[in-house]
Amino acid sequence: MSTSTFKRVVESGRVVLVNFGPDAGKLAVIVDIIDHNRALIDGPTTGVQRQEFSLRRLILTKLVVKDLPRTAGSTFLAKRITEQEIEKKWTETATAKRLEQRKVRANLNDFERFKLIGLRMQKSNILKQEMAALRKQAA
Repeated sequence: MSTSTFKRVVESGRVVLVNFGPDAGKLAVIVDIIDHNRALIDGPTTGVQRQEFSLRRLILTKLVVKDLPRTAGSTFLAKRITEQEIEKKWTETATAKRLEQRKVRANLNDFERFKLIGLRMQKSNILKQEMAALRKQAA
């Protein structure tokens, strides 16, 4: 019995994250597969227009819009996305949280970065003290 190493398959209804171009960082849904390298995507709720896109410029997510026929229209797709609460599910994923954290850190000013360094040092000192206490107990 063989098991596939790939868990996320390019399929109609797969939610993707655009990682290049003017729509970078926005969610879209694969509506149809054109060939091995391209897919037709649409993001009616996120502002991504229906367009042909290279699969190399998309990040497949674990989310899938259920019961989506091939070449479904934008209004039908928007209805399915809102029914299945895809955007809410996306915000709960680890990938979305990590991207949001990167965005917040990129927008820190000088003083906020300085405070962050101080907090990291405090955390490190607390960990060192706890580890020293545990080592002392073990010895």
